[in-house]
Amino acid sequence: MTLEVPLSAGPGTPTRTPATPAADAPRTPSTGTSDFVAAVQDRLSEFFATRRPIVEPLGPVFVDAADALEMFVLRGGKRTRPAFAWTGWLGAGGDPDGADADAVLAACSALELVQACALIHDDIIDSSRTRRRFPTVHVDFEQRHRERGLPGDSAHFGASVAILIGDLALAWADDLVHAAGLDSAALARFAAVWAMMRTEVLGGQLLDINGEAVGDESVEAALRINRYKTAAYTVERPLHLGAAIADADPALIAAYRTFGTDIGIAFQLRDDLLGVFGDPEVTGKPSGDDLREGKRTVLLAEALRRADATDPSAAHLLRTSIGTDLGAEDVTRLRAVLTELGAVDDVEQRIADLTDRGLAAIDSSSATPAAKEQLRGMALAATRRTA
Repeated sequence: MTLEVPLSAGPGTPTRTPATPAADAPRTPSTGTSDFVAAVQDRLSEFFATRRPIVEPLGPVFVDAADALEMFVLRGGKRTRPAFAWTGWLGAGGDPDGADADAVLAACSALELVQACALIHDDIIDSSRTRRRFPTVHVDFEQRHRERGLPGDSAHFGASVAILIGDLALAWADDLVHAAGLDSAALARFAAVWAMMRTEVLGGQLLDINGEAVGDESVEAALRINRYKTAAYTVERPLHLGAAIADADPALIAAYRTFGTDIGIAFQLRDDLLGVFGDPEVTGKPSGDDLREGKRTVLLAEALRRADATDPSAAHLLRTSIGTDLGAEDVTRLRAVLTELGAVDDVEQRIADLTDRGLAAIDSSSATPAAKEQLRGMALAATRRTA
């Protein structure tokens, strides 16, 4: 499951034309507020408008696919990754009123297209049917195939189209970065970090798939997946990207990366808890979905470690239940076992320790006071959220 920090309420309805900021709203906001979310929305809308002359000559099939990607990206989301990148830039001395601010914001906004690629592909891998209460992209195109009465397997068609739409999102992320208008030196610094981030998130996804296939139950494996699949591209590398644009010193980059790794992992640990105990009306995902999908989370790994040592019957129940078609009563029973084993308390303590360590790193850094305050708020929002 891929994550978002609830910085503020984002727009709920996508637009087919570039949005126009309010007359009194800054084009490049200085904090992670609703103004920031709207500004990122503007950049993304403007970018999609530039793609239409390229897409339309390929015909209606590709237009439909590009439209689906645009709808997916603009439909909502908290713009977490651009917010961390923007704040990283500000914290390293970036000027929101400077001549390069608009280019920086556009480059930061490209992270939303990387996120779109990750979400679309993740939904295929996890066989998820909904995303933000809408059909996932592969389900959408599966339904289109079925409704048109086309020959062949509708599910295979939907998955195939969604894979390509995810690939398109990643390609267009690069296009948006290069079209942003960063000067050549800033772009070169940005590109080096960008390349590492893309490799890390793909590597983290592969580690996740392989971990489930081989049945790796260790806490260490689950934490490694969290580090690369989530923390690196959600918090650590976005902050690093912002710092790179600003040509920050190595000490600040190191502090950002420590903060980003710790808060990013805590972020995923909170998601692990929500995937089992979250309210579906709040999370937008079915209750206990992570248990049905058999996700190799730190929560499950810690529960199995404890059960193997103290309660073999609980260990057997967990191993034979996880990854099966669980009913509501089954989910309730497994929740009780996870709690009774102390795994939930363990994960809560890990979240608290990681949050404290991440905040200490940023507090002692050379980031601007305003950025420190903003990052503290974002960290607490990420680790205490209910959705």
